Amino acid sequence: MVLPMYIFGQPVLRQVAEEVEENYPDLKELIKNMYETLRNSEGVGLAAPQVGLPIRLFIVDLDCLSEEHPEFKGYLKTFINPEIVELSDEQVSYEEGCLSVPGIHENVKRPKRVLLNYLDENFEEHEEWFDDFPARVIQHENDHLDGKMFVDRLGPLRKQMLKSKLVAMTKNKFSASYKCKPNK
Repeated sequence: MVLPMYIFGQPVLRQVAEEVEENYPDLKELIKNMYETLRNSEGVGLAAPQVGLPIRLFIVDLDCLSEEHPEFKGYLKTFINPEIVELSDEQVSYEEGCLSVPGIHENVKRPKRVLLNYLDENFEEHEEWFDDFPARVIQHENDHLDGKMFVDRLGPLRKQMLKSKLVAMTKNKFSASYKCKPNK
């Protein structure tokens, strides 16, 4: 089932998400629905707050990029209760967008590598280094779990230049090719 995307201005996107317990109701179904929602919206990552749930869960699906990047073939990962253990000193700037901020793409500087401790969909623990693009997607989605969005990482001038577009989103004046939950 495709879930509606919560758009900039929705309070759940600014909440710090709660830990997920192993007995969370219908967790496997939620994860399945999140993957379907992500594929429907043509994104590469999706955090639970983006579908209205303030829980520490996000998914990454880079398979859609595998035609140009064969190393991403079958790259689907579920991250439950992730915790950043370490970030590299080396930073890289790259253009980011967000399904919850449709139509806006900006360069964001982030660490090139991230060491992440997380549980997978079977609640098995992992501690793993991620590099380059996967590291960026993971950091972007993990920010959602802390109530942060990529636009928060922009400089004051860029934020000011985007202010009218962001305010318009809070008033449901935006265009998206996927199902969205209107702001109230």
